[in-house]
Amino acid sequence: MNPDYGIVIVGAGVTGLTVAALLAGGDHSERLRITVVDAAARPQHNVDEEVELRVSAISTGSAGLFDSIGAWQHIRETRVCAYEHMRVWDEADEADGPSTLRFDADEFGIPQLGFIIENTLVRQAVLRVLEKTTVDMLFRSTIKSLGRVGQRYRLELDDGRLLDADLVVAADGARSFVRDSVGIVVNSWPYEQTAVVTHLRPQIPHRYTARQRFLREGPLGMLPLADGRISVVWTTTPAIAALATQADDRELGSMLTEASDHVFGDLTVAGPRGSFPLSATHAQDYVLPGLALIGDAAHAVHPLAGQGANLGLQDARALAEVVSNALERGEHPGDRLVLRRYERKRKGANTTMLHLMTGLNYLFASDSLLLGELRRAGMRLFNVSGPIREYAVRVALDAGRR
Repeated sequence: MNPDYGIVIVGAGVTGLTVAALLAGGDHSERLRITVVDAAARPQHNVDEEVELRVSAISTGSAGLFDSIGAWQHIRETRVCAYEHMRVWDEADEADGPSTLRFDADEFGIPQLGFIIENTLVRQAVLRVLEKTTVDMLFRSTIKSLGRVGQRYRLELDDGRLLDADLVVAADGARSFVRDSVGIVVNSWPYEQTAVVTHLRPQIPHRYTARQRFLREGPLGMLPLADGRISVVWTTTPAIAALATQADDRELGSMLTEASDHVFGDLTVAGPRGSFPLSATHAQDYVLPGLALIGDAAHAVHPLAGQGANLGLQDARALAEVVSNALERGEHPGDRLVLRRYERKRKGANTTMLHLMTGLNYLFASDSLLLGELRRAGMRLFNVSGPIREYAVRVALDAGRR
């Protein structure tokens, strides 16, 4: 018997592959014909090579999601860095001053706060799961056109193949071809900031501690890597970012040593570097009849809290649950009333996170003396807030479960 519904997932990033695995492993997978389409080549991760530039901070909740689909063991056994401590402070204070936010895994009775993992490794692990399913993977396949034909969407690929879909899932990133093709409006808020990313060799061991220093120009995030290096995401002005990308390794190491307040001693550049402009984006609609946006195609937030990947994974889980429940009830998974359940689950939460990250970025970038003192007072109060502090940490740890 042929499957009842065709689902085409556009984009083989972490979010797109994860929703494919969730659907393929669901209770009603035999009723679905799932195809994943991506314009790029199949990702290849080589553990014998250095840690790649693109890494993500994955919450324990998201790690649990990977475990539920059978991908976590490969990730854990290949290369991952669990971080056990986190320190966040304002540039006007000392790194270990009274207003520094401190989070330690043992305080909450858990082995770690989260994990730093290479994006390609995650994708490889989920692909290993998908190889055991009937999901059809089409790499190096560009979509030429997308349009409605009757009650379904038809996708034409660059090689002439036609794919008919009862549900199209757009997981193709912030510049989503699918989203733009169907005319969904996107609101955008440029930050007038650029993120510089690289790996550094610290003089002082990172001791499995993630650190973030809020500078006037933007936050500097420092994440521990499994090989002893740290990965940095330095959010700063476009002018400073241009100087950083043009600097030689010695100059860049000195710039980041100064920006980090010497918490790791002298920093030595020990990897490639890259940069990209920052902006927040949010689609006005997450769904249309027969179509749903997930991940960066629906929303992109400031990287200061490293929540982008976890938000996308929560989208993937929510959409898979909505589709599974619809099949259980005998409903069409592409019906707009069905897909609106997914939108209601995720749009409010993503909106809250987007505005929270934007507000924090502006708050810490302000040079107002009054706001500066209020910031530090608020951080000191948060450190001793008891239940409020514990609740905030639990929410962050569980990201990916909800």
